[in-house]
Amino acid sequence: MRMYDLIVKAREGAELSREEVRFIVREYTAGRIPDYQMAAWCMAVYFRGLPPKTTAELTLAMVDSGATLSWSELDTVIVDKHSTGGVGDKTTLVLVPWVAATGVKIAKMSGRGLGHTGGTLDKLEAIPGFRSDLSRDEFIDSVQETGLAIVGQTNDLVPADRKLYALRDVTATVDSIPLIASSIMSKKIAAGADRIILDVKVGKGAFMQDLSGARRLAETMVDIGRKTGRNTVALITNMDQPLGFSVGNVLEVREAIDTLRGKGPADLTELCLALGAEMVVQAGKADSLPAGRELMNKTLATGGPLEKLRQMITRQGGEAGVIDDPSILPTAAVVQEVVATKTGYIEDIHARTVGLIAMGLGAGRQRLEDEIDLAAGVELLVKVGDAVQKGDIIARVHGATEDKVAAAKAQVQEAISWSALPVVAPPLLLDRVSR
Repeated sequence: MRMYDLIVKAREGAELSREEVRFIVREYTAGRIPDYQMAAWCMAVYFRGLPPKTTAELTLAMVDSGATLSWSELDTVIVDKHSTGGVGDKTTLVLVPWVAATGVKIAKMSGRGLGHTGGTLDKLEAIPGFRSDLSRDEFIDSVQETGLAIVGQTNDLVPADRKLYALRDVTATVDSIPLIASSIMSKKIAAGADRIILDVKVGKGAFMQDLSGARRLAETMVDIGRKTGRNTVALITNMDQPLGFSVGNVLEVREAIDTLRGKGPADLTELCLALGAEMVVQAGKADSLPAGRELMNKTLATGGPLEKLRQMITRQGGEAGVIDDPSILPTAAVVQEVVATKTGYIEDIHARTVGLIAMGLGAGRQRLEDEIDLAAGVELLVKVGDAVQKGDIIARVHGATEDKVAAAKAQVQEAISWSALPVVAPPLLLDRVSR
C-alpha cells in the first residue's frame, strides 16, 4: 500500500477502505508517512471532502491510535457534552454540576483556550489549588465518589489527532468538516462516552460562520455517532454575541457560580437547560425533553448543583470557599467602566472582537505555551436588543495596566453597534440534529 495512491484517491473524492484509512493513521502516527504527503492528503480532503463511511473509519482509526477509557465499573451510562467553542462559553462549568445533581455521572475531558475562545481548564484553574491533571485512577475515583470530574486530556488518548491537528494548523486545512468532525468525535469516543451531546456554535464568535456549514458539521458528527454506536444529538446555537455577560477566566467562574444560584444570564441559563434536558434524557433520567427541563429546573431549586460544584472543586484540590466568597479568586489591578456615548438600542456585540479584546488583555493565548492573566477580561452589562441611555455603564474592563485597559475600552466601544430603532434579540437555539 502506498500513500501516493491514497492521496490520488482522496483527490478524486473516492471512498477509502477500512484498511487504507488505518494504514494512513497508523503509519503517519508512527512517523513513517512524511508530513508533506500527509499535508497533501489533508488538502485533498479539504477540497473534496470524505464519504460518510470513510469519515467514520477515520474517527475509529484515530480512537485506536492510543489508549481508551472504559467506565464499565460505574455500571451506568456515561453522557458527555462538547462545544465547538465560542466567546464567554462557560457552559461546562454550569452544566456538569447541574446535570450531575440529577443523578447522571459525568466524566468530562476538557481543553485549554487558544485564540479568541476560552478554555474550560483555564477557567477552573483560576480557582486556587484546582487540579485538572488527575491520573486515570483519580479520575475514576472522583466520578465514583462525587458523580463528576473535569480533567485535561491525557497524552495517551488519540495521539493521531494531536499530531494531525498540529499539521492541519500550519497547512490551512483546519476548517475541513470531515477532519473537524473526526477530531472531535474520536476524543469523545476514546474518553468512553456512551451518549454524546454536541453544542455546535455558529456566528461571528464561532469557528463555523454560517448556518449551512454548522448544520453540515452537526450532521457529520451525528452520523459518526450513529455509525460507531453512540447516540449523538447536536444543538446548533448562536454565537454572534458573547454568551452571558463575562469574557475572561475569573469573570466566567463568577458568572457560572451565579448561574448555579439561579441568578445567571438568561441566555446561559437557557442553553444549559436545553443541553441538560438532552443529557438527562440520554441517561434515562427523563423520558422526554420537557420532562428533562422540568427535572433540571427542580434540581436547580434544591441547591444541589451548587453543592456538586463544591464537591468537585474540593475533590480536585481546589478552594471551594470561592463559591461563598468570590473575593478568594484573583482580581485585576485595574478595572474601568465603559459608558454609552449615545442613546439607542444595542444592535450588535461582535463576539469575535470581544474575544480578541479579552485575549489582548491577557485572558487568552496565541500559543498553548503562553501564560495567561486569569483576572483579565471584559464584563458586559448589555445584550443585543437592550435600550440604553447616553452615560449608562455598558461594560467593565479588567486588566493589569492602565494602558492595556484604556486601549481595551476604546475597542469595546467599536465592538458594539447601535440602532435608533428597537432591535429584536436573535434566537439562541437555531436547530437540532439527531438520528
